Amino acid sequence: MRKILVVGAGQSGLQLALGLQAHGYEVTLMSNRTADEIRTGRVMSTQVMFHTALQHERDLKLNFWEHRAPRIEGLGMSVAGPAAQRVVDWTGRLRGYAQSVDQRVKMAGWLEAFAQRGGRLVVHGAAVSDLDYFSRAYDLVLVAAGKGELVSMFARDAARSPHREPQRALAVAYVHGLAPRPECPDTDAMRCNLVPGVGELFVIPTLTLSGRADILFWEGVPGGPADVFQGVGSPAEHLSLMLGLMQRYTPWEYARATKAELTDARGTLVGRYAPTVRHPVAHLPGGGLALGVADVVVVNDPVTNQGANAAAKCAASYLASILERGEKEFDEAWMRATFDRYWESARHVTKWTNAMLGVPPEHVLNLIGAAGALPAVADRFAAGFDDPSDFEDFFYEPERTEAYLASLTGTHA
Repeated sequence: MRKILVVGAGQSGLQLALGLQAHGYEVTLMSNRTADEIRTGRVMSTQVMFHTALQHERDLKLNFWEHRAPRIEGLGMSVAGPAAQRVVDWTGRLRGYAQSVDQRVKMAGWLEAFAQRGGRLVVHGAAVSDLDYFSRAYDLVLVAAGKGELVSMFARDAARSPHREPQRALAVAYVHGLAPRPECPDTDAMRCNLVPGVGELFVIPTLTLSGRADILFWEGVPGGPADVFQGVGSPAEHLSLMLGLMQRYTPWEYARATKAELTDARGTLVGRYAPTVRHPVAHLPGGGLALGVADVVVVNDPVTNQGANAAAKCAASYLASILERGEKEFDEAWMRATFDRYWESARHVTKWTNAMLGVPPEHVLNLIGAAGALPAVADRFAAGFDDPSDFEDFFYEPERTEAYLASLTGTHA
């Protein structure tokens, strides 16, 4: 029986560990926290997972909360103009519903399932010296801990990483008490509000520890009006700042949030990081190798809500590569080929995310505006959140955008 070590108990690490376990591998999982510590800790992300990523969970029978989490059937886009008026507003239909489950709920539950199914769980923060030791005892070492000392083992890929500094200041609040959306009161939809020069506000239906909730998520341009959360003293002050920004820049969202309350005292999060692609193989001091997983090797800004989706897709891709390898050695050539296989899909996420972090060019603004009058455009844009590769055909190049819109309107570019 092949022995595999997985370091990190997030979406990718746990999904991969549970998948390997289901296929008979002897898996050791290293987590820096117990399930109870995760469950009672601070929120970790704004995860919203689309159809393909959810299907990877279903394939492994890990969709424990599917019947409890809100079914997100649409994706809305609003653009703020002068005097905080909505100059664009539409909702595209998703081809398969999306869902969001607070990672405190999901990761704690998956961690318990891994242990109950006989997996070896080591609760310990891993250092490079630990991996150096373990690499001699395992056939494969997978690093899925996207923060801390271990990430530094994986060198930055400058050719694929155009940014060295964070492109957004991130602020999150999980809340109860949001009123239904007037334009679609009976349909759950994720909403992206673009505020030029300020940033983006996302509103995401979710399932948290206390049941149904919504995530308020500001992505502020660094140094701009929404970059005000660093050093905030209390959760209540954090929420007050978020609501104040909504009242000023997205009053249509604030109108729903006048009775919003935090789901719990640990329902807020602040952060920022530079989007980075790293080389996938780390050489350990003793000569061993480690393969980076998901955020360790490809971390994008959450402006396109792809983090948990990319992690699930990476875990599924790596699982397939490991199963296909059989009894052969997990050597460096195989590790690089395994990453390259995942990069075929991940590169589309990175390209799209980096494009959305910049000032939208005129043809993109025209495309977003056209979606208000052309439901097919709204639906296709929404579908791109599940399959970002489709943006290649109609998003990046003005000529392709114009040809696509012309094909729908019967006009000539």
